[in-house]
Amino acid sequence: MSFSKTARLLATRGARMVQSRSYSDEMKLTFAAANKTFYDAAVVRQIDVPSFSGSFGILAKHVPTLAVLKPGVVQVVENDGKLIKFFISSGSVTVNDDSSVQVLAEEAHNVEDIDINEARQLLTKYQSQLSSAGDEKAKAEAAIAVEVAEALVKAAE
Repeated sequence: MSFSKTARLLATRGARMVQSRSYSDEMKLTFAAANKTFYDAAVVRQIDVPSFSGSFGILAKHVPTLAVLKPGVVQVVENDGKLIKFFISSGSVTVNDDSSVQVLAEEAHNVEDIDINEARQLLTKYQSQLSSAGDEKAKAEAAIAVEVAEALVKAAE
């Protein structure tokens, strides 16, 4: 088979695959952590997430994606335009081809509920633990705690 025939065949198959996907004009968000379920298949306009490969926004008809989330702020724009911000310590996001999105966080809290002074105290505490850590395991654990505390302070500011 010639190159041009193979290319046409692949292009035709690809176009059929895209047309057969069941993309929705609505995006349903399920967002939960061990401490609380924030959204359960709620229709929202947009979600912004912090991932290790970079922060990105999600709208209806987004390409299916799976990403690991880093400490930071998840922003949800509800259908009425209201912006809600949540701090997450870590987690994952799954975007499905039916425009449903699942955000699963290790820990999550509404940014409005964060006490900036407490967050700064935590950061100081973990920085102290990092500088006095005796072995590699203690250093690694303290470094993770510092990263989360830095993101917590940034979210609260």
